[in-house]
Amino acid sequence: MKYRWRSSLKAPSAQAMRYWLQELQQKRWEFSNNGTAGSRDNRVSPPLPYSTTGLVAKDVDAPCLPQAAMDIDENARNVLDAVDVPGTLVGERAASYPSPVHPTTINFSLKHWGTEIRNSMSNLKPGRGNNENRKSIFYTEDWELIDPSLKELEEAAAHEEKRKNSTEASRGSAFSFDFARATRVKRPPFLRDMIGTSKNRNSSESSPVEWIVTNGKASTEIQTRIQAQQEELNKVKEDLISQKELVRLLQQTLKHSQQEKYLLNTGASVDEGMSQFLQQKDHQIQALNNQLDHINQQKDHMEQELKAFQDKITGLNDQLNMFRETIQAKDEVIMKLSQQLNECENMHSPPGVCSGSTLAPSVYKELQELDTLKDSLQGYKTQNKFLNKEILELSALKRNAEIREKALEAKYSGLEARLCQVESKYLVLLQEVKNPVCSGGKGPTHEVISRLLEDALKVDSAEHPEQTTLKPHPVSEYDIYGFKTVPEDDEEEKLVAKVRALDLKSLSLTDSYEISVGVKWANYFASTVNREMVRTPELKNLIRWGVPHEHRSKVWKWCVNLHVRKYRDKHNSGYFNSLLEKALEKQNPASKQIELDLMRTLPNNRHYASPTSEGIQKLRNVLLAFSWRNPDVGYCQGLNRLAGIALLYLEQEEAFWCLVAITECFMTPDYYTKNLIGSQVDQRVLKDLLSEKLPRLHAHFEQYKVDFSLITFNWFLVVFVDSVVSDIMFRIWDSFLYEGPKVIFRYALAVFKFKEDEFLKLQDNMSIFKYLRYFTHTILDARKLTNIAFVDMNPFPMRLIHSRRTFHLEKVRQELSELEAIRQDFLRERETATPDRRDVISDDDEDT
Repeated sequence: MKYRWRSSLKAPSAQAMRYWLQELQQKRWEFSNNGTAGSRDNRVSPPLPYSTTGLVAKDVDAPCLPQAAMDIDENARNVLDAVDVPGTLVGERAASYPSPVHPTTINFSLKHWGTEIRNSMSNLKPGRGNNENRKSIFYTEDWELIDPSLKELEEAAAHEEKRKNSTEASRGSAFSFDFARATRVKRPPFLRDMIGTSKNRNSSESSPVEWIVTNGKASTEIQTRIQAQQEELNKVKEDLISQKELVRLLQQTLKHSQQEKYLLNTGASVDEGMSQFLQQKDHQIQALNNQLDHINQQKDHMEQELKAFQDKITGLNDQLNMFRETIQAKDEVIMKLSQQLNECENMHSPPGVCSGSTLAPSVYKELQELDTLKDSLQGYKTQNKFLNKEILELSALKRNAEIREKALEAKYSGLEARLCQVESKYLVLLQEVKNPVCSGGKGPTHEVISRLLEDALKVDSAEHPEQTTLKPHPVSEYDIYGFKTVPEDDEEEKLVAKVRALDLKSLSLTDSYEISVGVKWANYFASTVNREMVRTPELKNLIRWGVPHEHRSKVWKWCVNLHVRKYRDKHNSGYFNSLLEKALEKQNPASKQIELDLMRTLPNNRHYASPTSEGIQKLRNVLLAFSWRNPDVGYCQGLNRLAGIALLYLEQEEAFWCLVAITECFMTPDYYTKNLIGSQVDQRVLKDLLSEKLPRLHAHFEQYKVDFSLITFNWFLVVFVDSVVSDIMFRIWDSFLYEGPKVIFRYALAVFKFKEDEFLKLQDNMSIFKYLRYFTHTILDARKLTNIAFVDMNPFPMRLIHSRRTFHLEKVRQELSELEAIRQDFLRERETATPDRRDVISDDDEDT
């Protein structure tokens, strides 16, 4: 491999040499950033090939990108002090210009050159025989930085001044320069020692060439940074002690509250005891307020610490990148020097041609240059080894900083989750105190407790921030799907909803599984960025454990097209618009019922809250177009909720085809007809599966004659809409759109399995049926429910469901035929009734 020389390494002055090194590092740095920035970003976080659509797309904020990476280029350019452009020729012009001839360099001997360097370096470097002085200030043992003493710094500064004075006369004649200049950012020197050798043409002995880098100001700043790190460590320890004290106080508060609740329930307190109780309550409330303020202060302090650690990591990354670029530049120089060495060796004459006394002047000069290049090559190799060691040490420091950052983030999430749990228990305690079991009337504390409950149930907003003493954890009015988190009608129901919202947030903060699911989805889309999605076991498993909010639009659209492709291929691209135009021009029998049910569709979702909402118009278009496509079904109550959920993540046409997939691909043809035969059949199939998978619960229902199909019928008709919390409902829909109706049976059995023990504790028909009406809303752990549905319920073959459906379909049809025969007999009997019965007159007619 051949290389071309574009410039010479020889410089006329030390200033020009530093200027060349600065330009070399600057160009290499810009080339590395321009060429590799995009690949690094793509490797770490691949771009999403698809954006979220549907009604909830407008509610998603733009993702926040880390800002620390924006300052890398500026920091890298400021690593070395800027060197002014020298007045002499530099760059290619200096390379092409002939070297100046000094009187002192005529008939220059390489032996004298090595002696001069050794004498010079012995004067510059004190304590040459001491190995400790040869260590870099970056030298570490057990990962601790060792700084030079003040005396060493003063001596090094004095020797540096002497070196500058001694090298003024011989500027331009030596290859000696300083690699470590004072940086603009405050950090330790780049190198301390640079060791090289100088060989004599007539002798094989090597002479070390040493570079000493001394920077007292940077070393003092290292000590300052170490002290700052120690102070931060002490602050973290103090935070840990305060957190332990907080837990102890909360436990004592809960214990006292339980004792007071017991005293209230027994009715043994008197007026004097009640006044003491109120005083204790006031003290406890004040203590809780102080604890909440303290926790908020700790939260802010931890956020500041996290930001400081991020800035520190950014600085370490800058240093690491700078070292890598420097090493790469050195490697290129070494390669060029190696090539030059090979060329010089090729130019040597054979040994027998001429002797040492008869060498030509040109050959003699080339040999001198060859020895100089060999010395430089050895120095670069030594420096390269040292830089590699420094890079390894910095990498270890970076890993330790990342570990500490993750630990702090986990601690912060745990504290926030603990705060949500405490607030939830506090609300339950207030409710119990307000409505005691044994209290017959309203005591003097009723007004105070009511006011505290009103403050706790307020939802934070930008227009009306809370100004009360009690400031509970903020719960937004709507979730990310647009559903209302806290109802407005019943105060008791508002309290239950607030407690449920706090429990959900606490569960999400302590559950790190959702983060791993998001990473798996990002890796999957990165692997399929240039190809279509296909059905694979990997994709099936990912969908079962939930699709992230930002990817749900793409996944739902793909699932719907997968099932209705055979229908869409039969029609042109404007099929949906043609059906919509036909529906708007001509009314059909379903139009009136559709208009009546529009405002009843998801009234607790802000996208369908008013007649002017965007979702109402889209829902009307989808239902009207479907009524013209499938006249046999037309419109059935329940289709409006299915279409409403689909519109949250899909556009109008895709939501229309989603409705087609559910009614014509997943469910039987008579599922949404007038008699709802398919829905009745599935309730009987569910009863058979319950007797097989959960025999104890089935026997319990049979013992107390509980017909659970009155509750589960709606689960199957609208796929759990308004029956479970939003997060679980959308996870059910993810699997349902991919696998079909078998998912509904799995989750129906899973919710019964989740609360089986609670059902077995109930011992009468009324309590069981009452619990059936709301028990699904108490299930908050989506991961546990999914594990029950897809692991505990196995095996679950679809052919079993098909066979049970066929068996029960015949029975249902036979029962309907018998009912129809009875109805016909009744009509004939009424038609053939006697005239006396048909002409019966009322008392009002007799009076007239």
